[in-house]
Amino acid sequence: MSILIKNGRIATAESDYIADIYIEGETIAAIGKNLKINADTVIDATDKIVFPGGIDPHVHLDMPFMGTFSSDDYSSGTLAAMHGGTTMVIDFILQTQGDSLYNALRTWQKKSEGKAYGDYSYHMAVTDFNENTKAEIQQMVDKEGITSFKTFMAYKGALMIDDGQMVALMHEVKRCGGMVTVHATNGDMIDHLIAKHRAEGKLSPLYHYLSQPEVTEAEASGRFVDMASYTDVPAYIVHLTCEGALNAVRNASKRNQKVFVETCIQYLLLDASLYEKDFEGAKWVMSPPLRQPKDQETLWAGINQGVVQVVATDHCPFMWEQKQMGKGDFSKIPNGHPAIENRVELLYSEGVAKGRISLNKFVEVSSTNAAKIFGMYPKKGCIAIGSDADIVIFDPTEKHTISAETHHMNVDYSGYEGWELTGKCKTIIMRGQVAIDNGKVLIDKGYGQFVKRGKISKVI
Repeated sequence: MSILIKNGRIATAESDYIADIYIEGETIAAIGKNLKINADTVIDATDKIVFPGGIDPHVHLDMPFMGTFSSDDYSSGTLAAMHGGTTMVIDFILQTQGDSLYNALRTWQKKSEGKAYGDYSYHMAVTDFNENTKAEIQQMVDKEGITSFKTFMAYKGALMIDDGQMVALMHEVKRCGGMVTVHATNGDMIDHLIAKHRAEGKLSPLYHYLSQPEVTEAEASGRFVDMASYTDVPAYIVHLTCEGALNAVRNASKRNQKVFVETCIQYLLLDASLYEKDFEGAKWVMSPPLRQPKDQETLWAGINQGVVQVVATDHCPFMWEQKQMGKGDFSKIPNGHPAIENRVELLYSEGVAKGRISLNKFVEVSSTNAAKIFGMYPKKGCIAIGSDADIVIFDPTEKHTISAETHHMNVDYSGYEGWELTGKCKTIIMRGQVAIDNGKVLIDKGYGQFVKRGKISKVI
């Protein structure tokens, strides 16, 4: 199978030019002006932007949480991602406290194998670091190609590890060539505030937000940065939301400690005023919560300054009926927000089209940096000879409206209902196959493959 893409405006993290792309098999074979090559399929990309398939390194598919499961599984989630220009995701395996990493891996393999439309990999969430777990880290890196290890500084009793475990894990992960990532919020302080608000009868979704003030994230981010500096491990903060937390990262850079930062599309575009919509605010209950407009400004600036390297989603959708579990108590609302399908188009429309970021920066934070940080570059995240042919052909002028009635995510509402966007993903090519064309699905479930990742450095 071969494909020739003609006359497209090719956008990468570094370049912006008009050329043709020739794809043979699963990879890019040639790039040049007016290529004289016969191909099985020819696609005219005149007036379209051609960029690398998006990589969302923060999703939760079929994830157990608060007595239920996120409503997108590997099939619906990766297909919805593909419709929105994301050709690869990295999901989180959750170790059960008291059990092994390998048992957790096998559980997630059963969830994913033969079901994904797009390619995928895993982060391993370590929730119980002990001598047995320590012995599995090297195997995860060398044998399984799982090179990033997630930690939680919140959710005591289920996911959280203490600072002693964190430092011990950091030492071992650094030795093995991996990276430690973190949910950085002060769980003890949050638990105290949740209990206080519940005791006072303050039970609406607004108090989810008020139980996680900015200081809880800023303090934990600073503490994580200090531990990463002490151990010299490659480090990454997931879903960073606010000015205080980002300042903690900036302070680390003054002592030459590099900590990578991910934010999510919702934190760039939505704010905490949504929690004032009575129980409808449950649609946006996530952790950390939405913040203030000043934090949005800080995050956009951080992207342009190179302090924020990745825009992900933390996609963890729940049906409205599932959200109703917390109708009378905000602490029982399943935490999560659907966005896997909307990320790329929102980031273009609200970022590039409105002059907040450049087209090159858009490609960098939606695809290339994730590939580099997580050990997949140049196989993924770029348009280059020999790279996987994961390509989006994008109409930068087409206007459309986000709605739960038309999206492909398995969730019955949208956090962006009625938003009018400029720019739409038209054709998505996945490892050399046209996967989506004008909304029509042309690949089968199971086409997606697990991607083993390489060892990780502190430099991208």
